[in-house]
Amino acid sequence: MQKYELELLEERIGYRFQDISLLKQAITHSSFTNEQKINKMKDYERLEFLGDAVLELVSSEFLFRQYEGKREGELTKMRASMVCEPSLAFCARDLELGEFLLLGKGEENTGGRKRDSITSDAMEAVIGAIYLDGGMEKAKEFIYRFILSDLEEKQLFYDSKTNLQELIQGKLKKEFHYVLVEETGPEHDKVFFVEIVMEDEVIGKGQGRTKKAAEQEAAYEALLLLRERGIRK
Repeated sequence: MQKYELELLEERIGYRFQDISLLKQAITHSSFTNEQKINKMKDYERLEFLGDAVLELVSSEFLFRQYEGKREGELTKMRASMVCEPSLAFCARDLELGEFLLLGKGEENTGGRKRDSITSDAMEAVIGAIYLDGGMEKAKEFIYRFILSDLEEKQLFYDSKTNLQELIQGKLKKEFHYVLVEETGPEHDKVFFVEIVMEDEVIGKGQGRTKKAAEQEAAYEALLLLRERGIRK
């Protein structure tokens, strides 16, 4: 990876690293290190582990202060939806993080740059890298800017399946269903493709590592389409 590419990524995330090797590690997938015969400690998995813990703490504090009237069970549910794989992948797309990943040829050829499981892990690894390089406050700034910002729009995505059901069946009084149109890849790493059909019209398409993730993405797309048509809850 060229130096200017790392500098461009620094601009995207709004943080300048003192130790740029941490950022490079955060975007290095194990498939790349395996092919390059680089020490496996240099992929992003350890940073992902650390970033996951930092993200959980920061998001927990945010929800605790933001929603004083909610009980522990409600806060736990909200946090789980905010930091789950599809949600983090959604945030990673805002950064176009997938375009910067260092992947092995196999992952590259099978669409790894757009795979939720990889981009969400890389997102956590970037958090871990920022934490190690600049401390908790810098990591917190990143999380607030890219994960906890614009919560109304992201909540639409997090709860897209529930929102879509309430909108179509409650307001439009229509029926719709999810259709699994294709699944590709080996058994341990499948990608599912789903469409949502409402009265013979496809109103949303999605893909994901699980059928649930694909349905969530399709539901979000359907909600955006209905919004464009002036249909809201």
